[in-house]
Amino acid sequence: MKNIVCFGDSNTWGYNPQMGERYPYENRWTTILEEGLYFAEDKAIYKIIPEGLNGRTTTFEDPVEGDKCGIRHLPVILESHKPIDLLIIMLGTNDLKSRFSVNAQEIAGSAGRLVDLALNSGSSPAKNSPRIILISPPPVIEAERFAYAFSGAAEKSKGLAKAYEALAEEKGVYFLDAGTVVKSSIYDGIHWDAEYHKEFAIAVAEKVLKIFG
Repeated sequence: MKNIVCFGDSNTWGYNPQMGERYPYENRWTTILEEGLYFAEDKAIYKIIPEGLNGRTTTFEDPVEGDKCGIRHLPVILESHKPIDLLIIMLGTNDLKSRFSVNAQEIAGSAGRLVDLALNSGSSPAKNSPRIILISPPPVIEAERFAYAFSGAAEKSKGLAKAYEALAEEKGVYFLDAGTVVKSSIYDGIHWDAEYHKEFAIAVAEKVLKIFG
């Protein structure tokens, strides 16, 4: 059994942009990923462990929403779920909030701290580093619902993929650009419509199968 931890924010949690609630379990990309891997192998050899939290940042303490700091959460998650064969990190969208005043390159640098922490965690079955996929979140779009928090975020978010890809190459980890598969919903500009959870799960499954193939 390969344990795969998906460490992310509200899009990993399964936030429904139309309803403002959580998608049913079966509609979340993490669930679809596990089912897809099962059918690809014709047996259950991959266990997907969702670790999504609404509002989670890479490294920033949120003065408005409280305990959302990913770099404080990650050590506990790595410890509680080990042994971990693969860690999927997809964070950075919430770092785009205007209150943090950081650009795409700085957000990538913060994501790099998460990668470094995992690489030095000793949380794999061999007690060294798990394999890691660093995923750049798709660009956000201008929408009224979260405009108060994400002022100027749409333009900054366009630079995340390039910055994350360079970081992944530097750190020697796998990379996936979610923006090549997913478009943020017109309903709130941040979260994903249901069909993109399916498309994203397929893209991640292909990456996982290549890693362990």
